[in-house]
Amino acid sequence: MLNFPKNFFWGTATSAHQIEGNNTNNDWWEAEVSGRLPHKSGKACDSYNRYEEDFDLAKSMNNNAHRFSIEWSRIEPEEGKFNQQEIEHYRKVLQALRVRGLDPFVTLHHFTNPIWFAKKGGWTNKKAPEYFARYVEYVVDKLKEEVVYWITVNEPFVVSCAGYLPIQGYTSNRWPPFKKNDILRFFSCIKNMAKAHTRAYKIIHSHNEKAQVGIANSNVYFEAYRGRFFSRIAVQIAKYFWNELFLNRIKKHMDFVGINYYSHSRVHVRFSYPGSWSNQNENKEVSDFGWEVYPEGIYHVVKEIYKKYKKPIYITENGISDADDDQRPDFIKNNLKWLHKAIQEGSDVRGYFYWSLLDNFEWAEGFTQRFGLVEVDFDTFERKIRPSGKLYGEICKNNGLDD
Repeated sequence: MLNFPKNFFWGTATSAHQIEGNNTNNDWWEAEVSGRLPHKSGKACDSYNRYEEDFDLAKSMNNNAHRFSIEWSRIEPEEGKFNQQEIEHYRKVLQALRVRGLDPFVTLHHFTNPIWFAKKGGWTNKKAPEYFARYVEYVVDKLKEEVVYWITVNEPFVVSCAGYLPIQGYTSNRWPPFKKNDILRFFSCIKNMAKAHTRAYKIIHSHNEKAQVGIANSNVYFEAYRGRFFSRIAVQIAKYFWNELFLNRIKKHMDFVGINYYSHSRVHVRFSYPGSWSNQNENKEVSDFGWEVYPEGIYHVVKEIYKKYKKPIYITENGISDADDDQRPDFIKNNLKWLHKAIQEGSDVRGYFYWSLLDNFEWAEGFTQRFGLVEVDFDTFERKIRPSGKLYGEICKNNGLDD
């Protein structure tokens, strides 16, 4: 038996826009209804109304924690005007988790922006950290008694790239704000999100000095194609920009690092196309999304991040799109075996959150990709735990898995 540390957090992760439904005041909804995106989220999973049913499912899988996000555009639908009714809704969500023995990990920003914020330039506006801090101050002041673990922003590098630069292999469609190759705004976005995180960190700790604050960072395991010299150089550059640039900006203001691990990239510098490099993954197994299944990568990114930052680590996302559920059981087991190896070798990993609890609205891919441990019928909203969910429940119950 591969046993995980005592008091290890076992959970799943979700985000508001992907499951709640009818988030009508954010930039994604606006892009969906205007036709700039090919899919509409609509009622999504209707989790705004069915959250207790969802948490019952999580509890039935022996989870002891759950990661979800608060939708900024519900809390502050108009600039400077806060909705107390929505704060009370999220208070009920938090209490529903607590009653079921699930520790909440709360994300304050998961990709979507209030329309008013987006119209001001979103994260490229120099006042963006100030706007975000005002929202954080309001939320934390109201909910500080309910939450210990806060995640300020989810995947800042992904949202910055997807909105302002192309991301090969991540999504086939553009994301709001639909800018093209705008390197200056990309770096402005990164800079302002880092400042926003720092301000949020200080605000949260001013309300609760025992709070734990971090981000959820998207980490890719990069390796050089056949160990070639120029490919090794390219790997170091890619690793720095994708995995470390944002963390370096906030390293003095984080209590933990959240790692979202999905992908691997075997980098090959190709001089036949000057200045370019390509992905040379073997792709012996791929998900429905077309991403290579490479569990070993979670071991390497955890080791690298822990060695560099010496902060506790939570795997805040790790999952696979697999509608037939024929890959997911082995995916979970193999990722956890590699994660266990990293822990045994000294990495301080304190929790694992599978992405996702439910099939959901997968951003520009709509409802075409199925990541859930729970299958959702988007016509009737019926939920059904998949065999992989039952397997995960046994792992959580045993705090480990068979070697």
